[in-house]
Amino acid sequence: MAGSMGRVGAAGDNAAMDSFFSLLQKNVLNRKTWGTRDGLRSAIVTWIERTYHRRRRQARLGRLTPIEYATIMNEQLALAA
Repeated sequence: MAGSMGRVGAAGDNAAMDSFFSLLQKNVLNRKTWGTRDGLRSAIVTWIERTYHRRRRQARLGRLTPIEYATIMNEQLALAA
């Protein structure tokens, strides 16, 4: 992973991170009171891995979610075989 090479205070970097943290706060942090840091940590990792990465539309995948893209690719592979 490479860090952003933009200048300090670059709007694009800030907007992307603000969007991510806003979603994280709405979907994990504000849902309940967390008793332990480990419980919160587990909930954050689960949300990122199960929801954010799998359901978010990605430009490099033609605005498809990773699940939609994998389905299309698997169908194409099955037809080619």
